[in-house]
Amino acid sequence: MPRISDADRARNEEAIRAAMDRLLRGELPPGGKCDLKTLAAEAGVTRTGFYPKKNRDGTTRPGPYQHLGEEFERRLKVQRDAGEAPDPRASQIERLKAQVAELKERVAKRDEALAELTAFRTLAVSRLTAQHEEIERLRQQAAQDDNVRRLPAARGGTAPFGSCS
Repeated sequence: MPRISDADRARNEEAIRAAMDRLLRGELPPGGKCDLKTLAAEAGVTRTGFYPKKNRDGTTRPGPYQHLGEEFERRLKVQRDAGEAPDPRASQIERLKAQVAELKERVAKRDEALAELTAFRTLAVSRLTAQHEEIERLRQQAAQDDNVRRLPAARGGTAPFGSCS
């Protein structure tokens, strides 16, 4: 790939700085983010210029616009640390992550409450079953004993003599 002239490099750096200022102000293109890929596209340069290069002997050298990429990342971090988000999607993602964490916590609490209620229901049903079996056993015992007399059934409609009602 041919080397670019100093004039072209200066024009590209100006375009990168202008695009950097626009992105950091929140003027994002449709479908773009506040990142190096969008910065390169907005400035009209290749993204590879922001990354280090390898020489033929294996050593690395900085990319032609690597210093601008680092400056962009640094300014973006300062904005984010200050609570400003040039990319509204990034703040939306953070808000949604917090909402998901809160919902997960609520679901965990509900699962715990449901487990407690299920255990209570199991205990209550087993107690009711035991009580029912005891009542049935006592009825059978009462039916077999000769010394137990049944009381007469109540007469319908009238209260017994001497009743308070």
